[in-house]
Amino acid sequence: MTLESAVVGGGTVSDFHLSGLEKCPATNLVAICDVDESRARKKATEYDISAYADFEAMLAREDLDWIHLCTPVQTHLELARMAIEDGIAVQIEKPVTTSVAEAEELEKLAREHDVPVSVVHNHNFDPAIRKASKLIDAGAIGEVRSVDLLYSGETYPDDVRRGAWAFDLPGGEFEEGLPHPIYLVLKLGGYPVEAGSIQSQTERTREYEQGFDYDSVTFQYTSDSGVLCSGTVLASDVPHKAIRVHGERGSLDIDIVSQSVTVLDKDYEASPKARAQANIDHVLGRVQGTVENVVAVARRVLDDDWTAERDLDSHYYQFDADARAIIRGDPMPVPVEEGTWTMRIMESIRAAALEPIDDGQLRVNTDSA
Repeated sequence: MTLESAVVGGGTVSDFHLSGLEKCPATNLVAICDVDESRARKKATEYDISAYADFEAMLAREDLDWIHLCTPVQTHLELARMAIEDGIAVQIEKPVTTSVAEAEELEKLAREHDVPVSVVHNHNFDPAIRKASKLIDAGAIGEVRSVDLLYSGETYPDDVRRGAWAFDLPGGEFEEGLPHPIYLVLKLGGYPVEAGSIQSQTERTREYEQGFDYDSVTFQYTSDSGVLCSGTVLASDVPHKAIRVHGERGSLDIDIVSQSVTVLDKDYEASPKARAQANIDHVLGRVQGTVENVVAVARRVLDDDWTAERDLDSHYYQFDADARAIIRGDPMPVPVEEGTWTMRIMESIRAAALEPIDDGQLRVNTDSA
């Protein structure tokens, strides 16, 4: 079985979806829809598929199994609603919706109509995160006690990257990228025990003509399994993205930039020799990660098949995993619930970014209400 698939939205990110659905053995790409008819036609010509400028017309004319929503976040809920009510599975680009209330409504729609819905949290499928997850599941560091993330090098709020719609967000382009580090913490540490346990702090290091609220964030919570989770996300020009997962018997150092994972499972304070071993283990972890990446790239060049491409591209990996889950009737690899929890943390961050003005009242960005 293959899923008759379509992409909605022809912006920057749509090419990942169009190329992935075209190549994936479990899918058959048949259409694209964009309100800009000329853009839709251009993409349709490139991929030899049908073009639509009207979403409802596409639903009426195409016999679709799966839709990928790559439209501005403000449109996600209503477009997803129409697809879900037609019984069509949906994959939604992050952030899943504009608010927690919308995300909860989306969860309810998917449940009531028994339609698979997922959110694009593609970095959950990066090679390093896949490897770290397997090590955790295998008990390599024992029961997880804490997850600490540092994610610097993110986009400044006023950078023009993803489109004008991102400037409507309280944190602009910086906020548009926030789901990535948030969902990585959720993936590795688990969901908060309750929404009220989420704590956030923000800072604005620059003044922005557009009035953006923040460009630096720290959030923390305790998961429902008792894991202490924290993340610091900074807009800056130099990327440094790392996660440390602490367990009862050791730790994992995950370098997202180099896609390497180091297992630290010794008492490195026992002696000078042991302290030196800590440096050796870090070097070996980086070397092993580099070798694995080189082998994966070489495999893609030599084999030029879907599996080789999928294993190197986190978008492709999620498309493949989602498609197979839909076909088998399995739970979605990234459920809407993860998108909802991502939004709960984002709303905690937005609330922390509220600033007092001269009369002592709070300035509230209505887009975050």
